Amino acid sequence: MYHTVLDQNKDKWGITMEKATFAAGCFWGVENAFRKINGVSSTRVGYTGGVKENPGYTEVLSGKTGHTEAVEVTFDPALVTYSELLQTFWSIHDPTLTRRELITHLWNIQDTSTLDNIPEYAGSQYRSSIFYHDDNQRSQALVSMKEMENSLGSGKRLLTEIVPATVFYQAESKHQQYIEKSPEEDKVKLCSVRNCTIK
Repeated sequence: MYHTVLDQNKDKWGITMEKATFAAGCFWGVENAFRKINGVSSTRVGYTGGVKENPGYTEVLSGKTGHTEAVEVTFDPALVTYSELLQTFWSIHDPTLTRRELITHLWNIQDTSTLDNIPEYAGSQYRSSIFYHDDNQRSQALVSMKEMENSLGSGKRLLTEIVPATVFYQAESKHQQYIEKSPEEDKVKLCSVRNCTIK
């Protein structure tokens, strides 16, 4: 099935769809992971959780707008449950990484002393977030997070935020289905999601 960018509550056959929004690092890989799931009818990457209207990629990348790179998933609840989407969310990133650890990982920084010169807000666009669209999603997300916390080893804690979904600004077209369109591009190495390249 080919998944396109759509922003509707129903597909072309009139089937009622639901939305879920997640942030788990670089949105290229996050989108690619959800697009592989049966029952997901469409995905789009964008920016949410910030204060500036209609931000662009470079602005969000600076960390100054407060947005995170996120993926909006439209899915058929008869084929895939929100709980199953949450399982995918937890499996594709490390939600225990601090901002410093996240930047070191994503930007492949070898000399961590250079992090002292990076602004406090840098890296916030890659934070782990679940944006719930209704009370049911909120409840499921909290239960799922508790289960995830119980599975962690000693000394680790989840840094994931669970917050209401707000305005979602669709990212530039070149970022939509980025990995699917450019699987061999070097920039794919920046993705925080495991196995994000298409074989």
